[in-house]
Amino acid sequence: MVCIRNMHETEYPLLKDFLYEAIYIPEGVTPPPKSVIEIPELQVYIADFGKQKWDIAMVAEVDKKVIGAVWARMMHDYGHIDDDTPSLSISLYEAYRGNGIGTALLKKMFVRLKENGCRQVSLSVQKANDAVRLYQRFGFETVRENAEEYIMRKRLL
Repeated sequence: MVCIRNMHETEYPLLKDFLYEAIYIPEGVTPPPKSVIEIPELQVYIADFGKQKWDIAMVAEVDKKVIGAVWARMMHDYGHIDDDTPSLSISLYEAYRGNGIGTALLKKMFVRLKENGCRQVSLSVQKANDAVRLYQRFGFETVRENAEEYIMRKRLL
């Protein structure tokens, strides 16, 4: 049984693991070392999490073990579209992917963002990532793209 709940402040260090899990690695490509999350472009996703207004995180839990997370924050990241739109990140440990858990996490996060008065949320996703279809099903639309990724937005209100 999967439980979706707010992430506790004491669990914020887990965002390091989930940031690494969020890195898209095409089939046949060697994963980067875990230290890759220390680069400034990735640290914006997790550094000092919980100290800004739009720092919101939820987790998926199975048998009291956190197996996935979705989080949003206002930041100048790969998915940044403007200073009024928080960026969204989501990941699950590989063994739990493809079972609807990411869908459940997103649904709960959209409710939470709306409750907080958020009008829209953005993200970036590699074009080759299967998650593109998931985001499109949820109503994300491409607002920009480059050779490798889509920058997408979902209106909430």
